[in-house]
Amino acid sequence: MRVGILGCGYVGLALARQLADDHEVIGVRRSEAGLSAVAETGVEAVQADVTDADALDAVPDVDALVFAASSGGRGAEAARRVYVDGLRTAIEAFGARDDSPDRLVYTSSTGVYGDHDGDWVDEKTPLEPTTEKTTVLAEAERIAREVAPEHGIDGAVARFAGLYGPDRYRLERYLEGPVTEGYLNMVHRADAAGVVRFMLTETDADLLLAVDDEPVDKWEFADWLADECGVERPPKRTKAERLDDDLSEAARRRILTSKRCSNDRLRESGYEFDYPTYREGYREAIETYRGRQ
Repeated sequence: MRVGILGCGYVGLALARQLADDHEVIGVRRSEAGLSAVAETGVEAVQADVTDADALDAVPDVDALVFAASSGGRGAEAARRVYVDGLRTAIEAFGARDDSPDRLVYTSSTGVYGDHDGDWVDEKTPLEPTTEKTTVLAEAERIAREVAPEHGIDGAVARFAGLYGPDRYRLERYLEGPVTEGYLNMVHRADAAGVVRFMLTETDADLLLAVDDEPVDKWEFADWLADECGVERPPKRTKAERLDDDLSEAARRRILTSKRCSNDRLRESGYEFDYPTYREGYREAIETYRGRQ
């Protein structure tokens, strides 16, 4: 199978490595600077902007597309340009080809659920985005699942929990604190990529939550991490205490948003995690930290 990864960044590079032995992979980046990282995985690197249909002509025909482009952490307007306009552009550009893709996997976020006061959510839970950006992500999901089929492409969504892994362990945030109460829903980069690979090669599911087995209380996680690293447990604060700070409206909404994400459907589909919980996922980072002490 030939797979095109549009936005071959943090997760896309890991996915390229997972697919490279058995499949032909094309990793697409917007900037020339990112192409060397793609080439280092051993796959073909192509420069193209997902929002530019003419630029996408540089990408060869593929059997499957992964849309993992990033808006660079910028605001809702930039997110819309990439996730909505870019996704639609890619679908239309590849769908118009004589040899169009059979499958599209769009990588979304569990942020589309909004606040559920700590209750469990799954693939059947209605979406209630609470910010402009998560509203954009929900719209992009609709495009992937409804518009892609109009162009002859089977559209699917992998909904990622909070990503962590190499270069994104953020140990200092939790070891130094203060840590605000709430739940963490996480997935290691290797498993985020693994879920996408699974959706390309082993299941026809059109929606899966990519989240590990154990959503965890932030205070509990921070204390566990401190104990494992051999340091003092960090200071804590409640949501009310955190909200006393001078925060943007978007930041306030993030703090007030609480949920636990279930991976039952993913597990029942047959996916096996490399890092089923944060305990396995943070082991390498903890050993590195302790080795520096």
